[in-house]
Amino acid sequence: MHKKILQGCLSLLLFYIPLKAMCWGQLGHRIVGEIADSYLTVKTKAAIKKILGNESVAMSSNWADFIKSDSVYKYLDPWHYINFEKNLTYDQLKGALKKDTGTVKDAYSAIVFLTKQLKKKTLAPDKKQSYLRLLIHIVGDIHQPLHVSPEGTSGGNDVKVQWFGQASNLHRVWDSELIEEQQLSYTEYATSLNHTTASQRQKLQAQPLSKWLFDSYVIAQDLHNEFKESNPRLGYRYNYDHIKTLNEQLLKGGVHLAGLLNEIFGK
Repeated sequence: MHKKILQGCLSLLLFYIPLKAMCWGQLGHRIVGEIADSYLTVKTKAAIKKILGNESVAMSSNWADFIKSDSVYKYLDPWHYINFEKNLTYDQLKGALKKDTGTVKDAYSAIVFLTKQLKKKTLAPDKKQSYLRLLIHIVGDIHQPLHVSPEGTSGGNDVKVQWFGQASNLHRVWDSELIEEQQLSYTEYATSLNHTTASQRQKLQAQPLSKWLFDSYVIAQDLHNEFKESNPRLGYRYNYDHIKTLNEQLLKGGVHLAGLLNEIFGK
């Protein structure tokens, strides 16, 4: 009896470890997915339900991180981010995207590829499911600014910081720690942010993918340029100075994702 209880406890522990480790982290992706879900058309929702079943957009948004533990999916690692040369203008960044060779090698080419594939009526059901999960996740990723970084900056992973006295790095702060500091569930967080007008949504959803990337890229450059000292101590002041930007990116991610999914499935 005691052995069975112990085994059950170990199973629960093993179940929660990867969630915490990947925990733009878990919460950020679910917030983006929850916001997107609120702006899907009836036709789009029906199409997505046919693909995902009872799995919501929010809950499917972390699948692309969960599978990182399987070496079979190692080739997908570069799909989560994209880097550009430093100090590009918007036109220069668009020019860099036009040089794309057609291979799937980064977040931009992944979104283009997945969008085209999901529009195909003959796509196999298993591929539809995995491609949709990937698309939901990667759109979320590119709204986390440090997934669209200037070359040579490692997306903030090499920028060591102290977050409320604990060793961390800039990427982790933006991936999860800033969001977790707000002490909200993903549904509470999405509800607190999700107040857009039809005009605002129309404007955001008219933006091309290149604009989504450029906005994150500009923020990423600013984040890297902020620190004048090594291993800075971040806490309440950093949260106060940056939470508005983070929230805007989460909201834009949700609205952009909804627009893209409606384009794919709503026509």
